[in-house]
Amino acid sequence: MKRIKILQLINSEKVLDDVLIKGWIRTKRDSKNFSFIEINDGSCLKNMQVVVDENLPSYADLKKVTTGSAIAVSGDLVPSKGSGQKWEVLAKSIEIISLAPDTYPLQKKRHSDEFLRSIAHLRPRTNKYGSIFRIRSELSWAVHNYFRERGFRYIHTPIITGSDCEGAGELFRVTTLTPPFPTTPDEKIDFSTDFFGAESNLTVSGQLSAEMFALSLGDVYTFGPTFRAENSNTSRHVAEFWMIEPEMAFCDLIENMDLGEDLIKFLITFVLDNCSQDIDLFARFVDKQLISTLKNIVSSEFERIPYKKAVDILLRSNKSFTYPISHGLDLQSEHERYLAEQFFKKPIVIYDYPKTIKPFYMRMNEDDETVAAMDILVPRIGELIGGSQREERLDVLENRMDLLGLPKESYWWYLDSRRYGSVPHSGFGMGFERLLMLITGVTNIRDVVPFPRTPGNIDF
Repeated sequence: MKRIKILQLINSEKVLDDVLIKGWIRTKRDSKNFSFIEINDGSCLKNMQVVVDENLPSYADLKKVTTGSAIAVSGDLVPSKGSGQKWEVLAKSIEIISLAPDTYPLQKKRHSDEFLRSIAHLRPRTNKYGSIFRIRSELSWAVHNYFRERGFRYIHTPIITGSDCEGAGELFRVTTLTPPFPTTPDEKIDFSTDFFGAESNLTVSGQLSAEMFALSLGDVYTFGPTFRAENSNTSRHVAEFWMIEPEMAFCDLIENMDLGEDLIKFLITFVLDNCSQDIDLFARFVDKQLISTLKNIVSSEFERIPYKKAVDILLRSNKSFTYPISHGLDLQSEHERYLAEQFFKKPIVIYDYPKTIKPFYMRMNEDDETVAAMDILVPRIGELIGGSQREERLDVLENRMDLLGLPKESYWWYLDSRRYGSVPHSGFGMGFERLLMLITGVTNIRDVVPFPRTPGNIDF
């Protein structure tokens, strides 16, 4: 007999004879002549209730069964006589696959997120985390579906790289060298003897590589892991996270904004339409305003304002911010959230940032003071998307790199793309975990990552 997933049985339109389900026991309760077992197999939020008659030959084995144990049940799917579920399974036979000891840490009570992070290998068995990771899976598929329907090509960009896209310097080094490290005459590490013959790191972005393919294939995107060696323990930072990064040839900043807004609305709508049961869990127990917040984002036309206007609004707000703001400074999360949540009460797009706070590859505007950058800010999260029109003019790009002290010989291939058939092009990066936080109402990024990587934590 072939196993049937619980999701399929819950959605059944008719009684079914001789079904086989397998899963983990959530609860078990005994009455005078029957036992009731709640089983979950991870296919959906709901459990399947199994009714076991005392006359079943294997009924005595149920005395051994504990919460967390795995069992196989064959029986008939019938209308439930109890409230709370449409169907239940009348067991004909039960097989114990494995017994969990009494030390099984997930019992029928509410566990704190902090505790569940300490057992990340088991937390997907809880309602909350099972729902989070089902949504994460569905949302990943929706990302690929969105771009495929619009003619984009999916590019696998390198995880190991010799380039620092952001210029932040907070990189994880990749090396086969062992101490004591060989050094050059000026006492720097001699990477010429390393595996790649040069310093290499884990990537912080696939953007530069994706640009190369956009200048060949047109519209492309990369969706994969990125890494930042930032020694931070805030609720917004992890060392390993995923980025959605489209790059489009013959695309200006306005078209870039349009795509970012459309992508956000598409993905939120997809989850509301296709993950309603799991989203409802978060709307009931995590954020009572979640559904209204998401529907407001989908129905709103995103406000678009230049950086200068955004700072002027903040300066006139009379708000006491933790981080002071003035023209020329980058916006902090508290500034972004004030603009999106309190002032405009909807998502906003800020564009034309000062060149002094943005990377070298962003296109210089005619004022020679700002670049064609854009950030999309949403309520509760702040920045969800950061992008720009890329600098396609070779002379301007080289001059910008000289001013920032970047070694052009390390970016020779990047400069070649501006030398051989350069065209205007644009792109952005969307933090996948931040999107999940927005959609679920979860406030700590560690709780939307299957196995979060943070300073001092590498257990799982």
